[in-house]
Amino acid sequence: MTTTVDAGEIAKFEAMAAEWWDPNGKFKPLHMMNPVRLDYITTQIAGEFDRQLGTDRPFDGLRILDIGCGGGLLCEPMARLGAEIVGVDAAARNIPVAEAHARQSGLEIDYRHTTAEAMAEAGEQFDVVLNMEVVEHVADPLAYLTACRQLLKPGGLHLCSTINRNPKSFAMAIVGAEYVMRWLPKGTHEWSKFITPDELYDLMRRAGLNPVDRKGYVFNPVSWKWSISDRDLSVNYVTAALKPEA
Repeated sequence: MTTTVDAGEIAKFEAMAAEWWDPNGKFKPLHMMNPVRLDYITTQIAGEFDRQLGTDRPFDGLRILDIGCGGGLLCEPMARLGAEIVGVDAAARNIPVAEAHARQSGLEIDYRHTTAEAMAEAGEQFDVVLNMEVVEHVADPLAYLTACRQLLKPGGLHLCSTINRNPKSFAMAIVGAEYVMRWLPKGTHEWSKFITPDELYDLMRRAGLNPVDRKGYVFNPVSWKWSISDRDLSVNYVTAALKPEA
């Protein structure tokens, strides 16, 4: 079986597994970004599948996959919204952390230690694939995105966020986050693996997906908050793409 898993990248996240739910720990940046990530994700899903946010369990009947689920920071909100959610991670130590937190939260979530490629080969199908901050860590982005497309039902929605590659992203995501703020352990990211929005759109098209939207996540050091931008994709950004119906 082919795999795009990078063993070195997995080892980094295995070492941090126990800290997933500590809002002031090594995953502090994700906790801070999570509200804007969820806003974009839920808005895109609701729009694509004609669901009304604010109602009880608006995602009932939708099967959602979160690749690189970590400790479950996205899986738990999706479960609360009524989705049948499967969370997978190539880092084995993340799964029991996620399972334990879901039990404490009284949520039914299917967590698995596996890869996108293995699930695609098994013929699994989903309405939505969440692919958040993963593509910059894999060994072969095109093969990985191809597996993501295979995991979608026709007309399914693929949401993918990553980090742009330019001098600003090096300053912010590596120097700032890893060395100055020490939000992340040194070496968490490799700047050479970052992908520009145009490159990601090209990769997705080559993988058989149809990109339909992209937005930036922008951090304001004054308000100490993240926001979504239509124009500023210079560091963190997110994309939406569809699998063709036929």
